[in-house]
Amino acid sequence: MRITTSSIKELRDHSGAGIMDCRKALLKAQGDMEKALQILKQQSLFQAEKKAKRSASEGIIDAYVHAGGRIGAMVEVNCETDFVARTDEFKELAHNLAMQVAAMSPEFISSEEISEGADEDPQTACLLLQPYIKDPEKSIQDIIAETIAKVGENIKVSRFARFELGAY
Repeated sequence: MRITTSSIKELRDHSGAGIMDCRKALLKAQGDMEKALQILKQQSLFQAEKKAKRSASEGIIDAYVHAGGRIGAMVEVNCETDFVARTDEFKELAHNLAMQVAAMSPEFISSEEISEGADEDPQTACLLLQPYIKDPEKSIQDIIAETIAKVGENIKVSRFARFELGAY
């Protein structure tokens, strides 16, 4: 089957994956764009799991203040090298995570932090399990996995803080 460069470019624009990965996914999916996206998504999850054991001691802190200045958030996102921490993809991820924290007010990073017997709904209380505000079809964990696939390094959210004027 012949795969056109325009279809590879389109898939790359949607997924952020490498050119060869997009070509292989399109070949495997016999040119079907949706199937190719699913293949790339599965690959990015596999890559994220494989890289999860690696140390992430570099990174950035990003802040977001909502219009009107009444709600703000700060988030520390870590990666393996300072080179990746300076990339646009990583900076965008950190900013979007700060925006997510400001909008959705999570209490924990992951479900492992919830104490046993607590009456918390993990999907609303845990940042990584929340639906992404810019694309509710994806979770925050999915967004992080996609960025891991793009930059090739482990990424972790270390901590966050949310501030709301008048709320203590």
